[in-house]
Order: sequence, then structure tokens, then C-alpha cells
Amino acid sequence: MANNPNSSDFTVGIIGTGAMGRGIAQILATGGMQVLLFDANDGAAEAGREFAERMIRRAGEKGTISDEEAEAAVACLKVVSQLSDLAPADLVIEAVLEDLDIKRQVFTGLEDAVSEDCVLATNTSSLSVAAIAAALKHPGRFAGFHFFNPVPLMKVVEVVNGVETTPKTADILVAVARRTGHEPVRAKDTPGFLVNHAGRGLNTEGVRIISEGITDFAGVDDLLREGGPNFRMGPFELMDTTGLDVSHPVMESIYQQFYEEPRFRPGPLTRQRAAAGLHGRKTGRGFYTYQDNKKVLSPADDVPDTLPEAIWISKAEPAGHEMLTAALSDVVEIDDGQKPSTRSLCLFTPVGRDVTSAAVAEGVEAERAFGVDTMFGLEGRRTLMGTPVSDPDLRDLVHAALAAGDHAVTVIHDSAGFVIQRVVATVVNIACDIAQQRIASPVDIDKAVTLGLGYPSGPLTMGDSVGARQILQVLNAMQEFYGDPRYRPSPWLKRRALLGVSLLTEEN
Repeated sequence: MANNPNSSDFTVGIIGTGAMGRGIAQILATGGMQVLLFDANDGAAEAGREFAERMIRRAGEKGTISDEEAEAAVACLKVVSQLSDLAPADLVIEAVLEDLDIKRQVFTGLEDAVSEDCVLATNTSSLSVAAIAAALKHPGRFAGFHFFNPVPLMKVVEVVNGVETTPKTADILVAVARRTGHEPVRAKDTPGFLVNHAGRGLNTEGVRIISEGITDFAGVDDLLREGGPNFRMGPFELMDTTGLDVSHPVMESIYQQFYEEPRFRPGPLTRQRAAAGLHGRKTGRGFYTYQDNKKVLSPADDVPDTLPEAIWISKAEPAGHEMLTAALSDVVEIDDGQKPSTRSLCLFTPVGRDVTSAAVAEGVEAERAFGVDTMFGLEGRRTLMGTPVSDPDLRDLVHAALAAGDHAVTVIHDSAGFVIQRVVATVVNIACDIAQQRIASPVDIDKAVTLGLGYPSGPLTMGDSVGARQILQVLNAMQEFYGDPRYRPSPWLKRRALLGVSLLTEEN
């Protein structure tokens, strides 16, 4: 097999010197490896080398690396004019167009040019590693090596095992990734690999919520950013940033590649908006409107200020009752009776259920029944949810109580699992099933998602912060309400919830 990936003369060939190839070349050279750049298009390899050199020298000017390190890294970059010039390479990374036939042609030609112990890797983001490897004489030395754009800033790289990839091949790629300062995560060859697979829940569940008329785009985004989970961006902000012309095809592709697995089911909303050209920031209009690449904010609605006479809080969820009582006891009179008095407005803190079901279960009039989500506490943005027949004037009174002390409140229509509960449960459940299928280790799942998607924590850690049993409760209630296998809990989640152990617990 190839030379020691930590040696000073370890040589890496790059085929394709566009945005990805030149970024990979930059970090490899900075890591002290010899880099040979090849591109079939005239002048492209030299342009890629010059770009990598510029970025390296800029890092030296900024003090990120020393001038001596910058000069040494630039000296590692060399352009070659034909595939046979890659013969000295210990590793060759392909970063050409996302076309299966083109990639196969590249590697079949490459096999005759390099030594038998040279490791071959593809930077594909969407094609099957096994499908590319099928054209090779020695598929064991082939794997996916998926970097993210921009390569120098996105510090995660997926090492993807094809069906026949040898452990030594994967180990070499892991060592190379670490030498560049990137964090490698190991994954099996499945649609979306690890990062794009694990990221399915946020966008698709956000779309599902909108399609049910529960709230608007900003309502979903604001709650997920400010309501406790602390996502950097909500799903609609994220899709506007990525571009719906990119996001929607990925959603459809992964859904189809998984033989229409309900957990990944997209909705017609994104297809319609993509067809209308509402792609997001790049077009000035998406789910939001943009001027000078900045989101145009809608004026805030007036917050009601008339408080209710008294509030009764259901004890069906003891933790929610305690939290909501503590939050409102200094704001409004708390009716502590077993049943609400006729003058009290009624609050419920359901887990996974809607407020209609909660009110009916306790024999409370739906007109004066409202739900508040307490799963992530009440310090951030609060959620107020009514039944289909809740009195709007009474809702405003509850809104005023929840907003006291300058708390932001988002008012939504009735939903099993509110907004935050159902999105977080979906994200956690998909991650659990990735672990259950042994696509990646629990630690690598969390690492990939935090580094690749910018989530505030990995999905399994996020599930642990809420509690596996609560996540399971949300999913069970939602599956019962909707009758949709989309919400069926993963066996990984079920067993760890029953045992009371962390979702990061691996099997012996």
C-alpha cells in the first residue's frame, strides 16, 4: 500500500482544479504534502495552482501561518500535464464533474498510470462510491473523500467506505485528513453519506409544518433560532442561503435513493417555489425578500398588554406544569385547583400532542384552552398554541402574560409537537437511525453535523439534552396522531430510552 501519509515526501495528485480541487490542494500543501495538480482543460491546473498559492500567501500575511511555512507550502504545489505524470502519487483525489461516466473514465485511465499501491479517492458529494469503484480493477484501494466548500473553512471531511474498500485505504485517508487540520468522519456508502443524510430532518419537517398551515416561514425559523435549540439558521433561512435550486433537488434525490423512505419525504412547496425561480439570496427573493443581500424584515406585530384575570395550568405533564407556574406566578394569579374555575384561562404543556387532544382529555372547553412548549425551557422565545376554536381575545390575554418581562412570543395554530418538539425529534430520530444502520459511529455523527452543518450540538447530544424518553414520547404521540411512518421511532432511540442511557451509547 502507499507510503506513510505522515512522511515528508507523501505525494497527492489532484484531478480537477475547480473550486473543490484547488481548495483541497491548498490544505494538502499547507499540511506539508507534495501536490500534483492535473486538469484536462488547458490552463485550468495552473489557474488552480495560482489560486492555492494566493490563498496560502494570504494566510502568511494574516499571520495564520509563518512566512516560512507559506513558502514551504507553495513549493509543494506542482502542475502536471497528463495523467501519466501522476505516477509518483501515493494518493490521487478526483474532483471533476458530478457525472458517473466521467468519473469512471478518469479512474480507469488513472489505474494504468499509477502504482498498484496508490490510494484512489473521489470527492463526490452525491454519487455512489460503489458505482464508481465497479469500473476498477482494484476497488479495495478506492474510497470517497468528501470535502465541503469552502474547503479551507469547512473543517470536516467524510471518509466513505465503498463495499470493497479496505480498512487500510480508509486509515490512510483519515491520516491525510488529520494532517491537513481537518476532522475526518468515517461513513458507509449510502445516499447523502453522513452530513447530507443527517441534515434531512430540519428542512423537510420545516416544510411539513408550513404545509399544514401551522405558522409562516419566519415563525418556524424564529422558534428554532431563539426558542431553545439555538440553531444558527432556521430551515427557510438555510434554504435561501444554499439556494432552492440546490436544496430541492438534493431533497428529492435522497428521498428517491432511499426508496421513498417516509422520514426523508419532501413536500411540493419547495418544488413549486423552485419552479417559480424563488431561489433565495442569489435571486433576491426566496422564502424571504432580500435587498443588497440582506433579509428584509417585516415590521413586528404589536404585543397585547392586557393580562388575564387568572390562569390554570394542567398537571398532566408535571415538569411543564412546574416550569410554567414558576414563569407566570409573578405575572398573573395562578388557579391551583384540580379543575379550572370559570374565570381562568387554561394552559397545557403537551409533549408530542396537540392542545386540542390535551384539552379534550381533561374535559376543558377548547375555547379557553392554549398550549405552551416547555421542552427547551422558557428563557428564549416562547410558543403559544391554540385550538381551532380558541377565542382570539382570550389568546391575546395569554399572549400578554407570556410576553411579560420582554419575552418574545410566537403564536401558532394547533400542532402535534408544536414546532420545536417535532423538528428536534425528527432530527434526532434520523441520527439515531444512522447509528442503528452502522453507517457511522455516534461520535462521528455528532462531529459531522456540528462541523458540516453548523448545528449548536450534534443531534445525539441534542437528544440527550432533552432526554431520550421525551424524544420517544414526542415521536410516539406524533405517529399516533398522524398515522405516518415518517415519525416511527428508530430502534436505536427506543432501546436507549427504555434503558435510560445516552444516545451516544455504542453496543459492545
